[in-house]
Amino acid sequence: MGRKLYKSSYDRKIAGVCGGIAEYLKIDSPIIRLLWAVLVIFFGTGILAYIIAALIIPNQA
Repeated sequence: MGRKLYKSSYDRKIAGVCGGIAEYLKIDSPIIRLLWAVLVIFFGTGILAYIIAALIIPNQA
């Protein structure tokens, strides 16, 4: 069975979205958080994307 994307239950700062994406991609979570910050600062799309991801991605069981 393939991998599934979940919000992280232990590597979370706000909702666990970045931690969950980092676990799914098997990279460090600070890298994902840095990329997300770049999206927010330069493109303005990061905040809306984070809110949508927090609502759509299920919690880890």
